[in-house]
Amino acid sequence: MRLRQAVLVAAELEPVETALASALDLDEPFRDPGVGEFGLSNAVFALGDCFLEVVSPTDAGTAAGRYLERHGDGGYMVIFDLEGLDGARERAAQLGVRVVWQIDLPDISGTHLHPADMRGAIVSLDRSEPYGTWRWGGPQWTGRTGAGAPGRLAGITIAVDEPLAVAERWGQVLGVPLRADGGPSLALDGAEVRFEAATAGGGEGLVEIAVEPPPGDPGAGRVSELGGVRLRRLPGG
Repeated sequence: MRLRQAVLVAAELEPVETALASALDLDEPFRDPGVGEFGLSNAVFALGDCFLEVVSPTDAGTAAGRYLERHGDGGYMVIFDLEGLDGARERAAQLGVRVVWQIDLPDISGTHLHPADMRGAIVSLDRSEPYGTWRWGGPQWTGRTGAGAPGRLAGITIAVDEPLAVAERWGQVLGVPLRADGGPSLALDGAEVRFEAATAGGGEGLVEIAVEPPPGDPGAGRVSELGGVRLRRLPGG
């Protein structure tokens, strides 16, 4: 069970894409023509063997566009890579969580869950085959393992009105026990999903992305604002 990709949405793709690449010294992104199905353009950056993506609407009437109208630029989607996908799909169905999009390909499967049922973000349940490949990352990751920029996606923070209840719901779907010490969170393989109370007027959403920078990174320990979210570089990188 891994946190494999965090997704930001922006009214204008290029400024946020450029800021993200500069902040983390990322390589050239992959631009997936497949997101045109959702009326979007995107940029997908590989960080270690995980991914950071920025999407932006190109058509009117998209879900991403409606999100931007309500919230502005910010966190949008969280994608998990799990071997027990069938069990997670079944648990979501038993909890009454609606599926808004699903696909099963030879090398990857994906299931987008309705954000109104999960709260805080679109949650995608994915399974890579062979494990570690990632079609959504581009040709060098399709059916094989590529190489991303130095560093690691280490965690996210979701702000919601009821952090404990939402953490329990995410944990039930993912099949991960809830940790309540120091605030509700879910411990995954190599990453953590934290939940905090939404601020007045701030709304619910993905509000922080935590990364582990490469050794010697001068920005280690720093928190900055980027694309409507906090970008936290963990200390000791």
